[in-house]
Amino acid sequence: MGGVAKMTAAGLCWLLLGVIKETKVTRLCHEKTILAVNGQFPGPTIYARKGDVVVVNVCNQGSKNITFHWNGVDQPRNPLSDGLEYITQCPIQPGASSTTYRIIFTEEEGTLWWHAHSDYDRATVHGAIVISPDYLYPTTSMY
Repeated sequence: MGGVAKMTAAGLCWLLLGVIKETKVTRLCHEKTILAVNGQFPGPTIYARKGDVVVVNVCNQGSKNITFHWNGVDQPRNPLSDGLEYITQCPIQPGASSTTYRIIFTEEEGTLWWHAHSDYDRATVHGAIVISPDYLYPTTSMY
């Protein structure tokens, strides 16, 4: 379920990051229950272009509060979506409640990451953000 679901002409991307829920994983012959997005570990990758606005919907079916942080993404016009639980935003409550994040990629390019910003959930609830430049191919004006 990762990636851009729909792109509009204005550079607005709609994305369902997914459902946060407990998932069983096996590592080194031991089964463990972790919090994950869509049962994926690591979580889905978000693909965007420089200048895009990505709207991310997250549903919390886990057993505790959770918030998200978009590491490396400047949020000058959007400080209430920076993921600091009870400081810049209220957490997404457990029990199938959801929230919508609006992420503005103004100057960012390259590979960044998103992660949970609540307790130690960032150890299992995280994924990549791949931001392509706003041009398709290198041009002579770049050199």
